[in-house]
Amino acid sequence: MSTTSDQQPQDLRSNASEPEAQIAVDEVDVAALEPSRTEWVEPSIHQAQETLYRFLLEVVKQWPPEEVLLEFKRLFFYLGDAATSGAAQAVHQLVISNNQVAFKNTLKRACYILVNNWDAARQYKSIQELVRSFQEIAIAAPSISPSANRLKAWIEDFRNSQDYTDLKLFTARYEEQPKEKWVSRYTSYLLVPQYVDTKNPIEQREAARALSRQLKDRFKFDLAMYIAKSQSATSAEKMPKNPTALGDNVLMLIKAIVARRGQYSYANLAHIFINQIQTLNYQQFKQSLQKYLIFSVDHHSQFAAEFEARLVEKLEALYPDYEQRALSDALVLRTCNRLIEALTTENRKDPSPLFVLLLAQGNPMTLVIVLLKLVLICNASRSHLEAQIAALIRYYEQLPEQECHWVVNFLEFFNVTFAIHAENVQYNLVKMQETPPTQTTLDHYRIFSQMKPIIRPQPPEVSQS
Repeated sequence: MSTTSDQQPQDLRSNASEPEAQIAVDEVDVAALEPSRTEWVEPSIHQAQETLYRFLLEVVKQWPPEEVLLEFKRLFFYLGDAATSGAAQAVHQLVISNNQVAFKNTLKRACYILVNNWDAARQYKSIQELVRSFQEIAIAAPSISPSANRLKAWIEDFRNSQDYTDLKLFTARYEEQPKEKWVSRYTSYLLVPQYVDTKNPIEQREAARALSRQLKDRFKFDLAMYIAKSQSATSAEKMPKNPTALGDNVLMLIKAIVARRGQYSYANLAHIFINQIQTLNYQQFKQSLQKYLIFSVDHHSQFAAEFEARLVEKLEALYPDYEQRALSDALVLRTCNRLIEALTTENRKDPSPLFVLLLAQGNPMTLVIVLLKLVLICNASRSHLEAQIAALIRYYEQLPEQECHWVVNFLEFFNVTFAIHAENVQYNLVKMQETPPTQTTLDHYRIFSQMKPIIRPQPPEVSQS
């Protein structure tokens, strides 16, 4: 029943006539699965946009990057003479139309056409210069030209917008800043809302997805290198940088996670759960899901009782009209997404009460494991989870790291845990010395990591009502 994050769950569309498929589809559910959709624009504006895109696609492949950047600035910053080229004429058409939304969308797509092509050509410095150019341009005094004044105002609005903040994320991997903000460690998650938003240009979504994947792969590689070297006799001078903010504690954390092997591993428990729910109706599934999620929680604490009570309350309120219906991938996806929201943020602005409750206990690993268990049974929810994580980061980003250390701790645990459970890396514990079972601790083991081939299982057949 599990689906990959980049693929359409089986019955979101193919079984559109089923009752489950009539549930309102979430924006993020669809966003991660559908191609980009564009708003209707006037034919003249659409023609101007296409003229600009064709021009930029042509010159970015043929001209030196510095010349392309000069032409970009001439077109969008200085409103070049319309008589000089069809592209300049197209920008004039956009400005004269007085449609700021169309201009903003055109400017965004123009930027990402350059970003994608320069990234493919390894022209990383040019990407930095493009992003920096919006800061360096001086907004001159008012002109006698209404069009020039309008363009200046639009450019100023753009560089003060979230769209420009999103664009700046694409320089994160190229710039080493000695006092970078703590949020920069989580750029791979901050990029997710860009590629799940179908209103963004396809070039932006592709660039965001590719960069997010590259940053995650870099983290996994750096983590594996650090683990390997830190357990050897490597000198301090040659020791790779720890990619986490957990210090040496990251080794013990990884050992504790990897120690859950065999029949009690999280992946195996998820596999067993998926097999057990194939013939259940939706109500039975929710009851089983509750037991599955709280299986590893300490049941003797008051916190566990409160967490379980709130979880039951959330589950019972989900889609009551479908409780006697046969389970489907669509219902599993939406249920996991609703629980992810309850555990992170329910409005993409403020932390949810359950998020605050779980972290207030001082053990962020409990929350991380519950989120991991949800993704292991429904991989299609992963993009939604990462978008929720991005919303939490945005909520806390203005605080100094010292004032939100409990959130940063959660993010570090989350990052490491999901890196360990990545589909292309396998971590193993190897006992390095013989000791009696009663005296054996994690200190007697070493961690080994290796790349593994990605095998994407096909979703099993689901009984239909």
